[in-house]
Amino acid sequence: MKKRLRQSAPTGKGVLGLFWLGAVVLAAAGPLSAARKEAAPKELREVGVTEHLNTELPLSLTFRDSQGQRVTLGDFFDKEHPVILTLNYSSCPMLCSLQLTGLFDDLKKLKWNLGNQYRMITVSIDPKETPERALLAKRRYLRQYGRSGVASGYECLTGSNADIKQLADTVGFRYRYVPETGEYAHAAVTIICTPDGRVSRYLYGVEYDPQTLRLALTEASEGRIGSTVDQLLLFCFHYDAAAGKYGPSALKLMRLGGILTVFVIGGILLVYWRREPKVRGKAERMTDPSEET
Repeated sequence: MKKRLRQSAPTGKGVLGLFWLGAVVLAAAGPLSAARKEAAPKELREVGVTEHLNTELPLSLTFRDSQGQRVTLGDFFDKEHPVILTLNYSSCPMLCSLQLTGLFDDLKKLKWNLGNQYRMITVSIDPKETPERALLAKRRYLRQYGRSGVASGYECLTGSNADIKQLADTVGFRYRYVPETGEYAHAAVTIICTPDGRVSRYLYGVEYDPQTLRLALTEASEGRIGSTVDQLLLFCFHYDAAAGKYGPSALKLMRLGGILTVFVIGGILLVYWRREPKVRGKAERMTDPSEET
């Protein structure tokens, strides 16, 4: 496969196929290493993701919602709910549909409801996209989600090239317009954001493990959502970017073991200290000559 790509001249539809292949690889593998970037074709080096964890989003940027109303990015961050952010466009022939379909399929597996425990926004990377097209996309994915009363929890936004580019640059999302096809080459990435508008986690690909989604949202919420079990899992687990999911952390497990050991020893000592005066008093009474008759 790699040999064929090096020998082929990427022109016409072949370029598009190469872009999509590269985008899927980028989505599945995450940010490329410097060596792999150097070996990749120029077109693919211009597409990808550089993670900017804990970066503040430009909340003052203005967009149009699916009703054509002017909104700011900050309107979707209420300091209470974590927010899922994706960058796509409705006329994307393949990758965007695969990503959003897969994401909504996996969100359906969560007990949490869109709009209640978390929110989601999709920002179009195509400045020519209209609110009318955004509305069609919103309706399509909400139908797929299949739960009532959640429309306010998801929005599809359109905007100017400058605002789209600034948002993309802030989150490290690199995409490229392909004049030969009139389409965009881009990666498939889902960005989990904190309620106050900071980047918390990047999830790659077109399918997502429900537990990974739940833990990523719990982590981003900083304890505002998620059960005690979720909080405990986050205490013991860490996000493995290579695996694309949360896994056990040896260091965190050792810390938990140390804490449990302290509690166990403390409990034993507490029982001993409470019983020790009674035992000593009983022993003293048994040996006190004044009590003998």
